[in-house]
Amino acid sequence: MSSILKFNNSLLQDLFLSYNNFSGNLPSNICHGLPNIRVFDLYNNDLSGDMPTVWHQCEEMEQLHLSYNDFNKGPMPAGIRNMTKLQQLYLSRNNMEGTMPEEIGYLDKLEQLLLANNSFTGSIPSKIFNMSSLIGLYLEQNHLSGIIPSNTGYNLPSLQYLQLDHNNFVGNIPNSIFNSSNLIVFQLSDNAFSGTLPNIAFGDLRLLKSFYTYGNNLTIEDSHQFFTSLTNCRYLKYLDLSGNHVLPNLPKSIGNITSEYIRAKSCGIGGYIPLEVGNMTNLLYFNLYGWLEKLQVLSLAYNALKGSFIDELCLIKSLGSNNLNSKIPSSLWGLTDILMLDLSSNAFIGDFPPDIGNLIELNLSLAHNKLNGPIPTSLGKMISLISLDLSQNMLTGAVPKSLESLVYLQNINFSYNRLQGEIPDGGPFKNCTAISFMHSGPLCGNLRLQVPPCGKNRIKLLGRGSFGSVYQGELPDGEIIAVKVFDLQSEAKSKSFDAECNAMRNLRHRNLVKIISSCSNLDFKSLVMEFMSNGSVDSWLYSNNYCLSFLQRLNIMIDAASSIPVVHCDLKPSNVLLDENMVAHVSDFGIAKLMDEGQSETHTQTLATIGYLAPKYGSKGIVSVKGDVYSYGIMLMEIFTRKRPTDDMFVAELSLKTWISGSLPNSIMEVMDSNLVQITGDQIDDISTHMSSIFSLALSCCEDSPEARINTADVIASLIKIKALVLGANRV
Repeated sequence: MSSILKFNNSLLQDLFLSYNNFSGNLPSNICHGLPNIRVFDLYNNDLSGDMPTVWHQCEEMEQLHLSYNDFNKGPMPAGIRNMTKLQQLYLSRNNMEGTMPEEIGYLDKLEQLLLANNSFTGSIPSKIFNMSSLIGLYLEQNHLSGIIPSNTGYNLPSLQYLQLDHNNFVGNIPNSIFNSSNLIVFQLSDNAFSGTLPNIAFGDLRLLKSFYTYGNNLTIEDSHQFFTSLTNCRYLKYLDLSGNHVLPNLPKSIGNITSEYIRAKSCGIGGYIPLEVGNMTNLLYFNLYGWLEKLQVLSLAYNALKGSFIDELCLIKSLGSNNLNSKIPSSLWGLTDILMLDLSSNAFIGDFPPDIGNLIELNLSLAHNKLNGPIPTSLGKMISLISLDLSQNMLTGAVPKSLESLVYLQNINFSYNRLQGEIPDGGPFKNCTAISFMHSGPLCGNLRLQVPPCGKNRIKLLGRGSFGSVYQGELPDGEIIAVKVFDLQSEAKSKSFDAECNAMRNLRHRNLVKIISSCSNLDFKSLVMEFMSNGSVDSWLYSNNYCLSFLQRLNIMIDAASSIPVVHCDLKPSNVLLDENMVAHVSDFGIAKLMDEGQSETHTQTLATIGYLAPKYGSKGIVSVKGDVYSYGIMLMEIFTRKRPTDDMFVAELSLKTWISGSLPNSIMEVMDSNLVQITGDQIDDISTHMSSIFSLALSCCEDSPEARINTADVIASLIKIKALVLGANRV
């Protein structure tokens, strides 16, 4: 890297080299060759050594982005303090230590100050709290201490983002902060703040989206007034008060707030949960772990509870993800008013009693236990049942035909059991997919469920596409195969067979579906392919029964990126299949082309799917690796948002790409798949950081100009780097 930047270029003003793998040192006299540089962006690389100290010699510098590198430990370079035109300073996660220099407060044009994830100590220089131009102050995850000045809110009129979480601050949160009418994100979690939050704290914070104060020692005087003031925050989505003693009870006014994510665990809440909670129509996540003396609904999920189930607990919502290991007591089935029961991911044993049919208003999850015996036919009496998850047990016998009468049942999951016999095909079973009965034993039934017919026929239809049908079959040696039979009624479909054969004849890659053989004559054309037992990424992503984890999605996209050197022309989730180990394989090369050596692009008369098309490809029929990179970028956004590029929300100037672009860097949670937000739990802050990197990478794939798009090697390297960070965090 040092050699690249030693050249003398007095004309260069903007340098963007973020999200690469540049390594080595920055030259100590870096400003000498770049006298007119305004933007210097090397965000998220592998730079090391000492950070240069002569930044003040870059007199025209307005933006300095060096976050997420690996410079040597040390203080902030002295030269930065004198960069009088500086507007943005990004130095997060750069091994900086010592105190923050007082001179930063003299940078009177500074709008964004990002020094997060370093090892700064001491207090924040007082002059920083007088920087009227400051919009974002990001100092989270350091070792800072001291108090926040009482006049902070008055002297920072432009402040929108205040993130001081995971430090050692003490004292009161100044009331003046609640006068910062432009504030959008307020994160002071995991400090030692104390004192009382004002009753009408949110009256002026009409733009507020996130309010995090968990892990402090705060109180409030009047919970009713406090939550009433929250109703002024029409855009508030994330509210976390956990670990404070702020809520002696839940007031009725809580039902008027519009948040999607509310956490108030360990807040000493008592009394009844008000019925007005039912008015919170936007709510996706509600966590109130703690002692509720007059409890109506209890959630104790994701703890380490052990031993037998307590008979006295009633009106239970969730005891999932614990280590409860007794039989489920029969007294539970007498709780006829229970609305939802989640006992998943425990170690319950025994069989189902027929009395379970008494729970007529229930949503039931008993997944991931050790229950055995047959599924009782009395389940057919649970007339209001909407969701039934009995997956990953040891259940035996047949699937009761009585379940066909459950007209409201939408979600069924019987996978990973030891069932046998015919799967019913009426009522709610008409809308089931193969995922609901995956690895459930020797079942038979409708071909769309990927089980054999209830007879001796061992060939079944897997699905139909634009070029024909795909069947599952079995070779004499027992190997399961997929057979793609082409519809020859049109010339285009016949050409599709030829294209796929040409593309795959001499090609071998672990992330491409392997062609075992082919059959071709005037009346019949087919390809024999390896069978992908877990279906398409599209079916997993949009399933009501499963939610792909963050790591699963990341692995899928790493696998898909590995296949891009083969020009596919129609890269999308339905053309990416998953084997038994959830490894992704790209399929359906019906319109693919292989580049000759040295060839960068060619042409086709067949277009890919709308929404995934690169602009140049869509208008001129040009085929290239860069076209697939664009489609890959769209798919990368879709995988982590669960939004198709053709979703109804994308109208006029709003597209999936512009929606993602507008969310960076501070509104990631708003575009993430809400299911992923829920299963991520307490790791959501870390995942949000990685999501920012992933979405930025996706946008780099989707540049309008093919030449500006990132190459696949860098895509893979960046995703592998993110995966390593996630796995490293999980081991801590």
